[in-house]
Amino acid sequence: MPEEQPPTETIAENKLELLPILPLFDAALFPKMILPLVVMQGESIKLVDEAMASDRLIGLVVSKKIAKEGATPEEDLYTVGTSALILKMAKTQDNRAQLLVQGLSRFKILEFMDSKPYLQAKVEMIPETEIKDTETEALMANIVNLFARIAELSPGLPPEIGTMAKSIADPGTLADMIASTINSTPDEKQKILELIDINDRLKEVTRMANHQLEILELGNKIQTQVKGDIDKSQREYYLRQQLKAIREELGEKDDSSVELDDYRKKIAEKNLPEEAAKEAERELNRLSRMHPSSAEYTVASTYLDWLTALPWHDSTEDNLDIKKARKVLDEDHFGLEKAKIRIIEYLAVRKLKPDSKGPILCLAGPPGTGKTSLGNSIARALGRKFHRISLGGVRDEAEIRGHRRTYVGALPGRIIQGIRRAGSNNPVFMLDEIDKVGSDFRGDPSSALLEVLDPEQNFSFSDHYLDVPFDLSKVMFITTANVLDTIPPALRDRMEVINLLGYTEDDKIKIANRYLIPRQRKAHGLNADQIIFSGGAIRHIISGYTREAGLRNLEREIATICRGVASKVAEGEAPAATINLNNISKFLGPVKIQIETRARVSTPGVAIGLAWTPNGGDILFIEATSMKGGKNLTLTGQLGDVMKESATAALSFIRSNAVSMGIADDYFASHDLHIHIPAGAIPKDGPSAGVTMLTALTSLITNKPIRKDLAMTGEITLRGQVLPVGGIKEKVLAAHRAGIKTIIMPKWNEKDLEEIPKKIQKDIQFHFVEKMLDVIKLALEK
Repeated sequence: MPEEQPPTETIAENKLELLPILPLFDAALFPKMILPLVVMQGESIKLVDEAMASDRLIGLVVSKKIAKEGATPEEDLYTVGTSALILKMAKTQDNRAQLLVQGLSRFKILEFMDSKPYLQAKVEMIPETEIKDTETEALMANIVNLFARIAELSPGLPPEIGTMAKSIADPGTLADMIASTINSTPDEKQKILELIDINDRLKEVTRMANHQLEILELGNKIQTQVKGDIDKSQREYYLRQQLKAIREELGEKDDSSVELDDYRKKIAEKNLPEEAAKEAERELNRLSRMHPSSAEYTVASTYLDWLTALPWHDSTEDNLDIKKARKVLDEDHFGLEKAKIRIIEYLAVRKLKPDSKGPILCLAGPPGTGKTSLGNSIARALGRKFHRISLGGVRDEAEIRGHRRTYVGALPGRIIQGIRRAGSNNPVFMLDEIDKVGSDFRGDPSSALLEVLDPEQNFSFSDHYLDVPFDLSKVMFITTANVLDTIPPALRDRMEVINLLGYTEDDKIKIANRYLIPRQRKAHGLNADQIIFSGGAIRHIISGYTREAGLRNLEREIATICRGVASKVAEGEAPAATINLNNISKFLGPVKIQIETRARVSTPGVAIGLAWTPNGGDILFIEATSMKGGKNLTLTGQLGDVMKESATAALSFIRSNAVSMGIADDYFASHDLHIHIPAGAIPKDGPSAGVTMLTALTSLITNKPIRKDLAMTGEITLRGQVLPVGGIKEKVLAAHRAGIKTIIMPKWNEKDLEEIPKKIQKDIQFHFVEKMLDVIKLALEK
């Protein structure tokens, strides 16, 4: 390619007024700087050809926009550019022109001319000011130092360029040279080009240089850090390879090989099921290809630990001696005959059919009736391991099924964890408080329990973490609940419900003497001679300080007395103490519960009802009063809709039968009625208070008091029928605790008396009715 040299003797002599304008798109040229260019557009090549044919002078102006096909519009160009001399020009075979140009001077475009096919403009040269004061010298010294540091950190710049910058005495030239050298955008360079004042130009270049230096220093820091990490990794790899070679020479194995061999041995010894064995081998092969320091290695090894720690085939032998099992159950608990009989039945079936599946039992009853402790007793009677988990407040499905291994810190669910802790595949597994399981956006644990508690499905229970089936069919699951209503129907259907109802007063006395007092005596460091309870004292604690179906409060009161006696013995006040009716109040304070049934029903309009609660049965006082008014009925005591409807139905029945009851015709027209049920802070609902409301209203209107020590329960209809209700045993026990001697209940509930202890049946007189008028005849005094 031919190259042409410029006629240097004409450059300095020419005075520029009209210049051809060549747009620059990705660069900027400063005076006295040299810049290589490639020209491709046809108009621009024509411009270069004509310039080469004349004085080789052109004007270079930066474009505000990126390069496009065709000529660049005048408005896309900045108004300040650089006049340049074409030092060299060479054309390539693809009709491109390669130029080497040198900047001469800044100029400002006055106007564009249209006489040529390329851009041509009348320009005014901008002279360079030659001012050099103290500020200029300081700026020059500072920028030279910055540039020297940039040259050291920039691999693309020759080291001597920093020295060259120190030799430049002209401040404008120094600023232009550094601005053209450091990495910046064409727009930033254009900004420098347009600054005429030398000090302003030096300051702007200093800012650009500082920015460039920060980037270079940060990049250098990152590079050093990465290189250090790589060097460290290479060093560790080299040392490990050396260590491996030394161990091979000594005939030793490395830790990872030993660990892999241990896993292989465990997998072989466990005799895993086929699917679990395949998963274990697959995970072991993955583990063998991993470096021990990687995060995945820990995940895989933890999974293998769980897989090989589970008791896939480890079982405990059941104690099939039924008499011995019965003895163990009787030693631990008094009463609870239904639950004990069911366990004995299970043992009998196991004895006759060893491969029978474990039952799914649900022990339902009020707090303190021994549900949780009975599970431990069952395990002891069967000779099995026992594990208990509490489901109260559990809201995450993963608590049951586990987390998938993709999550950090994933673990199996509480079922598989419990099986591992038990160490056998047939433990007694207690799911406590199953009625208090919740659900939220994380899933519904009760739905996950459907598979666990279904004998037709749990032989292949799949935990999300293990991802292989585990046989739960040999596990004896026992659940506990206070109420059954909150358990989803599908889950309740899978369980055999055994109701553990409340204890009678005699039962509590026996339990206190046999279990509670010895346990609390031992817990407080007392022996049998240091504290003695009289029979009357225990009965007084039960009736005067506790009102519950279970035993927790009773044991708490006994513990209070033991603490008081222990204090006296420790202080030397007395070597021993006998607890009787006279000194109970010294330890427990005044009586907390008064039997007020006689006082409350001494006036007409007050009746005693029987109620069922999650904590057992209770008695309910229903009060009625009247006042001058007209046909209004007011209901208070925080009553539910069903109870309000029962009150309305009772009033409607009385009004429709007013003549047969001896009630005046104008009574309802001139009186307002008000029914109130005390303990107004407690919500109340249900239909079983219907007969009690009917009796209270009738007693009020007829001004006849209700018989003493009488309680009742039953649902009413507008046609005068008394319908059956539930919770009979709990209600009768509550009535017995309150000293009730007579109970009126629906005829259809007569069969429920089979659950009532014989002693209570002797203490209480029962009347079974079908008609509401019969209730009135029995309840009101004549």
